[in-house]
Amino acid sequence: MITLYCQDQDEARDFYVDVLGFVSNTDIQMDGFRWVTINHPDHPELEITLMKPGPPLDDEGTDFYRRQLDKGQAGGLGLRVDDCRKTCQELTAKGVTILQEPSERPYGVEAVIRDNQGNWLVLVEPKEFTPEDFA
Repeated sequence: MITLYCQDQDEARDFYVDVLGFVSNTDIQMDGFRWVTINHPDHPELEITLMKPGPPLDDEGTDFYRRQLDKGQAGGLGLRVDDCRKTCQELTAKGVTILQEPSERPYGVEAVIRDNQGNWLVLVEPKEFTPEDFA
């Protein structure tokens, strides 16, 4: 399980489901807390929690995550794609912000996008590499 912070759980869920192709999993209320999770259809074992900043974070931690989201600078997660350039074209057509266009790296083709909450996501089309490729 991994946590992605968001300001609006409905908007975040809709982005990941409708734009990126994830599947809605859990959406329950318990003790005043809303638990919203999604999964990628190819990786049901990985559950992603879409959580508003708050407890168990202290006030300082909560404020930090809110500021990062507001600035569009919150860290997110990496997603493996088959064709990074094609995926970016498709996402651009859906209105997704591309922060870093696809670029060749020693480990493959990489791009960075932003979700609708301020998290950045790395897209990687991997290729075989050795440590020497980084010299």
